[in-house]
Amino acid sequence: MAAGPTPLSGLARRLVEDGVIDIKSAQKATESSRSERIPFVSFLVQNNMASARSIAEFASQEFGVPLLDLESFDTGTIPAELVDPKLVRQHNALPLVKRGVRLYVAVSDPTNMAALEEIKFQTAVNTEPVLVEEDKLAEIIERYLDSQDNAMDHLTGGDEDVDLDLEVPTDVDEEEEDGPDETPIVRFVHKMLLDAIKKGASDLHFEPYEKSYRVRFRTDGILREVADPPVSLGSRLAARLKVMSQLDISERRMPQDGRIKMKISKNRAIDFRVSTLPTLWGEKVVLRILDPSQAKLGIEQLGYEDDQRKYFEEALAQPQGMILVTGPTGSGKTVSLYTGLHILNKPERNISTAEDPVEINLEGVNQVNVHARIGLDFNAALRAFLRQDPDIIMVGEIRDLETAEISIKAAQTGHLVLSTLHTNSAAETLTRLSNMGVPTFNIATSVKLIIAQRLARRLCTHCKHEIEVPKDHLLTEGFTKEQVETGFEIFGAEPDGCDKCTSGYKGRVGIYEVVKVTPKMSRIIMDGGNSIQLAEAARSEGFDDLRRSGLKKVISGVTSLAEINRVTME
Repeated sequence: MAAGPTPLSGLARRLVEDGVIDIKSAQKATESSRSERIPFVSFLVQNNMASARSIAEFASQEFGVPLLDLESFDTGTIPAELVDPKLVRQHNALPLVKRGVRLYVAVSDPTNMAALEEIKFQTAVNTEPVLVEEDKLAEIIERYLDSQDNAMDHLTGGDEDVDLDLEVPTDVDEEEEDGPDETPIVRFVHKMLLDAIKKGASDLHFEPYEKSYRVRFRTDGILREVADPPVSLGSRLAARLKVMSQLDISERRMPQDGRIKMKISKNRAIDFRVSTLPTLWGEKVVLRILDPSQAKLGIEQLGYEDDQRKYFEEALAQPQGMILVTGPTGSGKTVSLYTGLHILNKPERNISTAEDPVEINLEGVNQVNVHARIGLDFNAALRAFLRQDPDIIMVGEIRDLETAEISIKAAQTGHLVLSTLHTNSAAETLTRLSNMGVPTFNIATSVKLIIAQRLARRLCTHCKHEIEVPKDHLLTEGFTKEQVETGFEIFGAEPDGCDKCTSGYKGRVGIYEVVKVTPKMSRIIMDGGNSIQLAEAARSEGFDDLRRSGLKKVISGVTSLAEINRVTME
């Protein structure tokens, strides 16, 4: 049965009724525009079936929509940051100006309600159509999209080939999702991720502000600005990162967390932990680089002194007890814990971890992401672990009394427990547990080792230079009289650095206070001693505090005195 003529609606029907075009031309244009996926008015103008001017004048009178001559419009006032360029190209509609709660949108077809509704939904602003001639609209849209693309080209080196061998394993095909107009955004994001990996950055910050946008890398613990894309592209950068992280791109009012896994070679993949945050001027996106190879570096590469390494390895060899790693955010606690887990990860052991979130994937370790909203918090995970015949348990962080009590109970009943606390020193860790409400007897009998740590920047081996420091100043800084009299070289950083480093530093090294809980310290704990008494006892037992450990790194030429002063406290 032959198909009937294509029914006409909207502008096509009105053009026929008023004799602007005949019905056959209208039906042909409707069918062809649908099959070619281009706007109806664009097809009419491109095929000379009607002039852009006549269509615009007719539609303005027929539908009561104001007509604007785009030749007299200043394109520099276009609110580019409001609307995704994909919508502009898809609907052939361009936002012109925002006044109050109204956004005026240039269209060549006033019946194209889908465009106005979708733009209204994306911007949360009421839309008002303004009629313009199709040929002029097409021209200004192309100029607008080109300007957006060119704004990114100077950041990615124009047509310079960016290494895109990185694989993003999402369920969405990149080409289909982003389209050709998104190529500069895709290229820029990939370049940022690749540059961050090459420079050894730990975090990437994509930050929108009212009149600017910046991208910063945290390299060797210091944040530095690396790019300043146009502020109008902020929403596109956030959307691209959210697509890669498999997050909800339509949700812009609530924080979201996701992950990106990027394969950079056959044998190496890098994970990014992604966090979005709605700010005053858009979504800030922070990516934490999680390199699984860091957990397999080996304890000998982390910067422990020989005696500290021995204490750590002895504690890991114990069948039960608790090992606590403390320090502020970004001090390397995760790497220390995972290094310990890597040493312990043997086929004969059952290892379970509860983390918020899981940062590094370890084959052979049962890792659980805690999810407080659904009731899967640290406490629930720990209770489940104890019913799963565990040998070793790792708790991402002890935050409250209940978590502390369950962890200590596990440590007292034949399990090795590893966890973290946010304290500044080993002594403060013990008193913090007591202040939480944990009985002192339980602390004294369960905690076997405490590691307080910081990360200091390593001096660049290519440009570091020896500096002179007066002996009295060295004594003031904490060096012993014996060390000063024996003599040693002190090196400083070259402020401008060299082509192999940043400001005279390259890489970081751990500074550790490793304290084994001795019988003397256990008695102080049970007697209710404070952190000052515990710190004095640790020193008398021969354990170096963070300051002394840092000064040893200065003597060995690994870092500078200025850097140790930055990361340790007197």
